[in-house]
Amino acid sequence: MHLEEKTISSQEIFDGKVFRVTKDMALLENGSEAVREVVHHSGGVTVIPITDNNEIIMVRQYRYAADKILLEIPAGKLEKGESHYDAGKRELLEETGCTCSEYKYLGELLPTPAYVTEVIHMYMAEGLEYSEQHLDEDEFLDVVKIPLEKAVEMVLSGEIKDSKTQIGVLKAYHLLNGR
Repeated sequence: MHLEEKTISSQEIFDGKVFRVTKDMALLENGSEAVREVVHHSGGVTVIPITDNNEIIMVRQYRYAADKILLEIPAGKLEKGESHYDAGKRELLEETGCTCSEYKYLGELLPTPAYVTEVIHMYMAEGLEYSEQHLDEDEFLDVVKIPLEKAVEMVLSGEIKDSKTQIGVLKAYHLLNGR
């Protein structure tokens, strides 16, 4: 068992709407034990919508925990039993009012692997068709279009701070410029 840890025990210490937290005891590879606190999350999905004019459709919204208004690509939490494929299409429509004819899987990312189980699945959407947003009751955001090259500059300068957005913008840029 090289570089792996085995869970000996697990105690739930919080169970909320978005995540639950456990305090685990782990057996280390040298035989000693260590406490591990883990935030269990159902996972999420994010979509990089690309317009025919090579712009990314993004959302600007206030994030309570960060106490900031952030510029992000559309994203959301997976509902119980929902596939990340379907969740991405749902979030794209809800947040931007768009559907798409091309939907490409870009892989997954682990936003905070030291203590959170969340996996975010990434998609790129092209061939966009526009209709109406379907925001949740507690969701308030503005939709903005940013030229792809400008978004890359904003990532590299630190203006875009959200990790999934940084990765999504750079992946989309690489894929679209590699065509």
